[in-house]
Amino acid sequence: MEITIQNENGYLVVKAVGRLDTNTAAQFEQECAPCLTGTANKTVLDFSKLEYISSAGLRCILSMAKKLKAGGGSLVLCGLNGLVEEVIRISGFDSFLPIFADVACAIKEN
Repeated sequence: MEITIQNENGYLVVKAVGRLDTNTAAQFEQECAPCLTGTANKTVLDFSKLEYISSAGLRCILSMAKKLKAGGGSLVLCGLNGLVEEVIRISGFDSFLPIFADVACAIKEN
């Protein structure tokens, strides 16, 4: 898994490429840890290049969402496609996490 984090207009944008599963969940959590501290508490997860997500990946997202919310921040998702979108929707994550088409929409509308 490849992860990049950029600051865009006051939002931390986390772009994940590859698979978010049991083998990569710890890496994802470790690399996303800076998003959960400090003053940058608005985070966008860009999953446009994410190929697969497992229950371990869902746990990572849920943990991030809870920590950001507790600190007065927010977490949104964007760029969902195919299997990733299906898993997010079937699991009910779309009921508490806003989903946008892309990063620009997520920043503009959030």
